[in-house]
Amino acid sequence: MNFNFKKFELLDVAMTKAAVFFGALFLFSAWAAFANWVTSVHWAWFLAIALVLAAKPMMKSLKK
Repeated sequence: MNFNFKKFELLDVAMTKAAVFFGALFLFSAWAAFANWVTSVHWAWFLAIALVLAAKPMMKSLKK
């Protein structure tokens, strides 16, 4: 599978992020087991995972 993200504009990226956010909210509200798991995990784990996942794209975007 070969995606061409070079044609993405800021609005496309923002809409993708919003779709992922609202998809997660849907899972949280519709699936009780998922909601229980999310609320039982310490918030720092989610922050650590977010930082690890964001590190490579951030470094790539800041490279000249």
